[in-house]
This record gives sequence, C-alpha cells and structure tokens, in this order.
Amino acid sequence: MSAVREQPLGIDELLERVRANYERIEARAAYDAARAGEALLVDIRYAALRDRDGLVPGALVVERNELEWRLDPQGSHRAPEATGHDLRVVVICNEGYASTLAAASLHQLGLHRATDLVGGFQAWKAAGLPVTS
Repeated sequence: MSAVREQPLGIDELLERVRANYERIEARAAYDAARAGEALLVDIRYAALRDRDGLVPGALVVERNELEWRLDPQGSHRAPEATGHDLRVVVICNEGYASTLAAASLHQLGLHRATDLVGGFQAWKAAGLPVTS
C-alpha cells in the first residue's frame, strides 16, 4: 500500500499560509513604531542591495543566513538588541517576500511579535521615508 502524498505547495501559497499567521506592517507604521521605540527594524537585504539603494536609518543589519542566531534571545551569538521573546521585530527585505519567511522562522524561535514590512525596502523608499547612503 502506498501512502497518499500531499500536493507540494508553490511559493505563492506558502507565503499566503505564512502571512495568515501574523499581521504584516506597512512602511509608515513601521517607521512610527521604530521612532517610538516600539519596534526593532531588521534589514536582511544582502550587501549589494544595501550598497545600491541605501540603508534604513537605525535598522539592525543582519544577513539573512545569520538572522536566527542574531535574534534568538537565548542564543550565544545574539545581537545586544535581541532582548527577549516579546521584542517586536520588523524584518525588511527588498520587496517583502523573503522577509515573510524570515518572520515565520522568528516565530518558530518564540519571537511571537515578529512581522515583516509589506513591500520591503522598496515600499519604504516609495513612501518617502528616510534612507541613508
């Protein structure tokens, strides 16, 4: 007897399922939350994109492949900003796709308030929010 296999998910369906588990945040709201000290912005874009497009002032820059190690409050390689599981983290990628999967991974580590920026850095920039070189 062979087991019935589920159909593989495509990336669009996976993103939809992941996003159903938390509320994403728009650029202006993320900016306001960070300015009020209510959220930590975390830029996971790779260096070439940061060099090309600039940086979000005050954002913690963490390469995607280091994210979980740097933000796990219990981890030996955590960033000083990783103060606890209640930390509200807003993950920023270039266009708001990779950040969804990154936020889901942070949820698995117990960072239950982690979210991601709708539209990513490009939405931030389009909203006229601050960018530095």
